[in-house]
Amino acid sequence: MVSMLCYNPANFEIKPKRQRGCHMIGKTLTQVAENLVVTIEYTLIVGKEILDSSEDEGPLEYLHGYANIIPGLEKALLGMKVGESKNVVVAPEDGYGELEKDALMDVPRAEFPDDFPIEEGVELEIMDDDDNIVLVTIIEVGDETIKLDTNHPLAGKELNFEVKVTGIREATSEELDHGHVHMEGHSH
Repeated sequence: MVSMLCYNPANFEIKPKRQRGCHMIGKTLTQVAENLVVTIEYTLIVGKEILDSSEDEGPLEYLHGYANIIPGLEKALLGMKVGESKNVVVAPEDGYGELEKDALMDVPRAEFPDDFPIEEGVELEIMDDDDNIVLVTIIEVGDETIKLDTNHPLAGKELNFEVKVTGIREATSEELDHGHVHMEGHSH
């Protein structure tokens, strides 16, 4: 096990490698592991359709081990090295979950604004009982009610990722405390 050197003006000590705010000694950060910031290039394919890609927006940075990305992809990336590529198939239960039949709700048509496009397939955001924004999809339009699906749009789907690890760095103590990567200009 690699130790981490922590400098404390009051004393000098060797601590286990998971200690936050310390710097690794004698190990180049080339392999994906918990508590590291990982940069990936990816393409997400569902069926035969490309749904998302880092090609347009640039590589994705995330904090490994903090559920910043879907569990199946995070698990598959563990141990990969910088420059390594692979295809990852993520089952629904390790992605956005299975389709839940009780995630359907009927809303009176009168609750929609008159000028709102009420058509099957339209996605909209609603507030739940805890004031969280939830993405929903209109799946059925009736004379009196509109049926909404609150499942994630990718629930129940197998996700295929083409992924490449392009960088790994130590997370700052602030990133570890907050549980996510801080981009330039980030503030809480």
